[in-house]
Amino acid sequence: MSGHSKWNNIKNKKEKSDAQRGKIFTKLGREILIAVKEGGPDPASNSKLRDVVAKCKANNMPNDNIERSIKKAAGDGNAANYEDITYEGYGPNGVAIIIEAMTDNRNRTAGDVRHILDKFGGNLGTNGSVSWMFDKKGVILIEKTSTKLSEEDLMMEALEAGAENFEADEEFYEITTAPDDFSKVREYLEGKGIEYVEAEVKMVPQTYIELDEEGARKMGLIIEKLEDNDDVQEVWHNWDY
Repeated sequence: MSGHSKWNNIKNKKEKSDAQRGKIFTKLGREILIAVKEGGPDPASNSKLRDVVAKCKANNMPNDNIERSIKKAAGDGNAANYEDITYEGYGPNGVAIIIEAMTDNRNRTAGDVRHILDKFGGNLGTNGSVSWMFDKKGVILIEKTSTKLSEEDLMMEALEAGAENFEADEEFYEITTAPDDFSKVREYLEGKGIEYVEAEVKMVPQTYIELDEEGARKMGLIIEKLEDNDDVQEVWHNWDY
């Protein structure tokens, strides 16, 4: 759920173990909790919840799990205890890292994040230290084999819906939107019966940094340990792995 993911992370996501999927579902459940707290349990009137549900489906979270999470969130008074916190820092060779967390104890989470970065050659920065290197974008990835539309026809549909950009490689189409247009574009494509393998608003790097073997090893461990932390929801970075 992180990083320079235009194509590679989709392949990685499909290879997640059951244990990893379980952890991802738990974190998605927490996103549902916050979305319901802010806008209510009805996706029809809660656009943030609709976006989270779309993200859940892209991560192969079963509908029963999604519905249970929404019902639980609607009656869960603990939602008020969670807050969103974003940390910014660096990995090996100055790789920029943005860590989005959802926590009920900001001191614990900050300590955990700082420890992970320090242990593997990184360090925690101040707010704004690296976020300027990223653009916030809605990103929708579509597997070429999942649609009968030609590349040109799909591009026209996406642009008609309000997308900013359309790219393709051998396996995937990538549609990029402004954050405020993401829901509109995603729902338009859904209405056309177009399936996607990823749909979320993310931090997209403006440039990427390559690492040597040792730097790549340390950066891989940073991502692994951060994503394994229960409080961390997303990890964005500009490592070109």
